[in-house]
This record gives sequence, C-alpha cells and structure tokens, in this order.
Amino acid sequence: MLKRFLPILDWGPSYSRDTFAADIIAAVIVTIMLIPQSLAYALLAGLPAEVGLYASIAPLLVYAIFGTSRALAVGPVAVASLMTAAAVGEIAAQGTPEYLGAAIALAFLSGLMLLAMGVARLGFLAAFLSHPVISGFITASGLIIAASQIRHILGIKADGHNLLDLTLSIFAHLDEIHLPTLLIGVGATAFLFWARKSLRPFLIGKGVDPKLATILARTGPVVAVALTTIISASLAGLAHLFGSDGSGIRIVGEVPSGLPLPALPPFDVELWTRLAVPALLISVVGYVETISVAQTLAAKKRQRIDPDQELIALGGANLGAALSGGFPVTGGFARSVVNFDAGAETPAAGAYTAVLMALATLTLTPLLYFLPQATLAATIIVAVLSLVDLKALPRIFAYSKPDAAAMAATILVTLGFGVEKGILAGVSLSLMLHLYRSSRPHVAIVGQVPGTEHFRNVQRHTVVTAPDVVTIRVDESLYFANARFLEDVVQAEIAANPRLAHVVLMCPAVNEIDASALESLEAINHRLKDGGVTLHLSEVKGPVMDRLARSVFLGELTGKVFLTQCDAMRSLAPDLTARTLGETRRDTSRKANALRMTAPAQLP
Repeated sequence: MLKRFLPILDWGPSYSRDTFAADIIAAVIVTIMLIPQSLAYALLAGLPAEVGLYASIAPLLVYAIFGTSRALAVGPVAVASLMTAAAVGEIAAQGTPEYLGAAIALAFLSGLMLLAMGVARLGFLAAFLSHPVISGFITASGLIIAASQIRHILGIKADGHNLLDLTLSIFAHLDEIHLPTLLIGVGATAFLFWARKSLRPFLIGKGVDPKLATILARTGPVVAVALTTIISASLAGLAHLFGSDGSGIRIVGEVPSGLPLPALPPFDVELWTRLAVPALLISVVGYVETISVAQTLAAKKRQRIDPDQELIALGGANLGAALSGGFPVTGGFARSVVNFDAGAETPAAGAYTAVLMALATLTLTPLLYFLPQATLAATIIVAVLSLVDLKALPRIFAYSKPDAAAMAATILVTLGFGVEKGILAGVSLSLMLHLYRSSRPHVAIVGQVPGTEHFRNVQRHTVVTAPDVVTIRVDESLYFANARFLEDVVQAEIAANPRLAHVVLMCPAVNEIDASALESLEAINHRLKDGGVTLHLSEVKGPVMDRLARSVFLGELTGKVFLTQCDAMRSLAPDLTARTLGETRRDTSRKANALRMTAPAQLP
C-alpha cells in the first residue's frame, strides 16, 4: 500500500551503481537543455529569469519521490507558461510583486487541485478532453507563443493575449525595430533551427559517434546562449567605450544568486477566487500532457504508469514550485524524450537534474547578466513551433468530421480570444461531442451469416433474417441520454413491419443500463406486449444481468434472455436457423461483392 503512494520504495531498494551512472549522465544532458529553457519560459510567463530556475529544482525532487514514470522530466513548459501569463496578467502588472505573488499562488492552487484529484482517484476525468481538442489547443498556443516572442526578436514593444492583438501591435511598432537585437535574434533562431535539424547529421558525417552527436546536438541552446551573451557583452563594452549608456539590446540583467527560501504563497480569498478557473485549466491541460508523455515513454520499456498517482506527483511538484518561489510546472515532452534517450533508468535522474540546477543557480547566474532576451525568445520559438501540427487537421477531417470541427473551433477560439477561452471552448466541445455521440448510439439490424453462428449488420452483409423476428444490436451502454433514442428505433421497426412477432435486443456492447434506461426498457416491453409482440434479450453481460436481477424488469419481460444470439434464433426460428447453419460459408460483405461486380473483366 505504501509503495503505491511512494513509488520510490519500489525502485529505490534495487538501485545500483550502473543505474546511478545512467541517471547522472541523463541528468547532465537534461540540465544543459533545461538551463536556457527555464530562463526562457520565465520570460514567457512574464516573470524574472530566476523564477524559471527556482521552478526547475523543488518540483523535480518531489516528482522523484512520488512519480511513477522512470523518464518524465518535470519543469516549466511553454503552454503552462503562456497560460500563467494570461491568467496572472488579468490580476497584476508584469514586474510587480503582486504579479509574482499571483503566479506563485497559481502554482499552489494548481498543486492542491491536482493533489485532491489524485487522492479522489479522478484521473479518468482527463479522458473527457479529446485528443483533437488538446492538439488544437496546443497548436494554437504554439502560434500565440511564437508570435508573442517576435517583439523580443525585433527589439520592440508589443502586447496582446491573442494572435490578432499581437499581430496588430507588432505592425504598429515596426518603425521601432532595433537592428543589433534583430541580428542577434534572427541569428540565434536560424542557428537553433539548424542545430535541431542538421547538427546531428553534420557531426555524424564528420565521423562523430552517433550517440555523442545526439548529445552534442542537444547543446545547441547553450551554445546560442554563450555566443550571444559574449556578443551582447562586447557591444555593451564598445558602447561604453564610446560614451554611450549601452548597446540598446534588452538583456536579462542581474539574476540573484542563491537558492530560494521556502515561503508560503499569498493567502487572499479574492485572489484565489480569481485564480481558481485558470488553475483548474492549467491542472487539466498539464496533467493530460504529462500522462500522455509518461505513458508513451513507459510503453517503450513495458513499464506501467499509475494515472492517479501521477496526479499526486504532479500536484506535489506544483506545491514544491509554489513553496520555492516558482510557477506552474508539468511534464515536458522534449525534455522527457531527451531524458529517455540519454538513458535515464529511474526518477532519480530528475533529482540529480534538480541538484545540478541548484548548483547552476548558485554559481552561473552572474554569467547571465548580458544574455539577450532575443536569444531566450529564439529558444522559445524553436521549441514551440515543434508543437504546431496543422497537418493533423486534414488528417482528422478525413477520419472524423466532428472531431476535426472541434479541433478547428478550438484553434480559432484560442487564436481569436486567448488561451483561457480556447481551452474552455475545447472542454465544452469535448463534452458536447461525447454526449451527442452517446445519445445517438450505433444500432444495427442483424441477420445470420450463412454457415456460421455469427450475426452481422444487414446493411453491410448479405445475411439471413426471419420475417417475424427482428434483432437490434445495441453498440453502446444505455443511459438517460440515449434511452429515448432506443425507444424510437424499436418503435420505427414495429411500424415498418406489421408481421413482427418477436424483437430481440442483442446487447454484447452494453456495459451498463442506468435507471432511466431501465425505465425505457420497461416501457418498450409494455408497448410491445400491448401490440402482441414479444421482447427478448441476448448476449447480456454478467454485471448487467446482476443489476437487472435486482429490478422487476426480468419478471415482467414477455420473452426470454438468451446466452447467445444463435440460441435466440434457434428458439424463435428453428427451421430457418438450422438451414442457414447448413449452408456453405461465403463472403457476405456487400462492399466487397460490389467491388467485384464493378471490376473490369480479366482476359484469359
């Protein structure tokens, strides 16, 4: 029982020297990647650079204790940073103590919500946020994030919480472009794109070991930070030499050395009330992203992820971020993949990363003074554009038009009205689609496949049916939203065929029948009885039968409950069923037969 809440007790006792070596190597590589990312995502969230470093220490230590993923890298991520900026920006102005306090309170509130959901085992709720909606939200958020960083690349002032406002603001200030900043920003962006796509093949082509080439390719952001910091410092030195106040390049400035002291967030009822909805949205989106990454990586090594425990671990990580002066965190896809590829064996790799980040916070911050904000913006742009997946829209449209419509609507609302309204629209659309689909379940009239005991849809197969028996296969659990729909289907079949004497509800896909659906079944039974038609059930699952047995329905049922559909037809139409079983098995697919009929004749 204790291992369930403390997964460290599962892998800790078997921890070995070889495992330590693998974890520490992965930690070094992830730390190299995390230092510029943590600074950049703090900039994206509208917070001081050191807050990004703080958010990359305590959360990793907490997750190492409570997390079930062996490779997940927790910390600041682009989407959560954007949502933080959008939420806190409505409460306080950037650069003020109130803004920082609100961001810390947001992390604390998000952690409490995730922790409560984990204790209550509510991880299943995230399943109601469909993949197309999440994909659309992340795509739109990536575009907004990239657009919001263009001002840093150009060295101008621009603001806005949606794509339209950002675009208009950028165009309105184009005459303020700062050339040195532009050159640094464009150069850093071009280098990072090249490093991401071409550095590894380039190094391998020069004879570097593929594994080492992969590691070196991950250091691209650090190289960009080092080079542009040197350039920025040199330009500032030249400007000072010629009597100028500075180069005009916006830099990170002084980053305080030292680790944060644990402190509680501001406890203000009005503040917490205003942050409640954004905190819930960040929690849900962050959890969905985290569990998706964790399960993907775990599957590669046949490991198991506990979704409810991940809620607890992620909640603890956010509480750790808040108590150490950070902002909301979640599992990062890119860093987790790097952690996995670098050979991380246990969550201890995250703990070692936290230690290395703490050392960097203690020793390296003076070197970041002249780091251009344009370089951090370039790091963000390159990272988030990999999240943009507009190609998914036509692919999903070809498969499911309603899902594509939900994805498109989420993208448009997010781009036009901001991230908070976008995710709310996405959640609403997900629930509406679920309710619509389940309220109109797929039902099929089925008949017997010749030569077998199988029954298939009469619209898809050439099958045998009895003139006085109709079998309706229900392909969904029955509950209040679709109970009336089933009544209408049965009534339509009765009206269309006056010769009917038996109706069989075939229930292999019915996992549950709620009280409303039970009333509908009782109503169907009584109506059919009044019309001289007998109602039967077939292939009812055990748990469903157990619940039906606790009602009066089975006692009032005019027909029988059959174990299989073939048993039902043997009882209701014995001669026809026997003849059909005796026939030769053949292909009954209407589509396949239609294709054969339309195919050109082959010459002998």
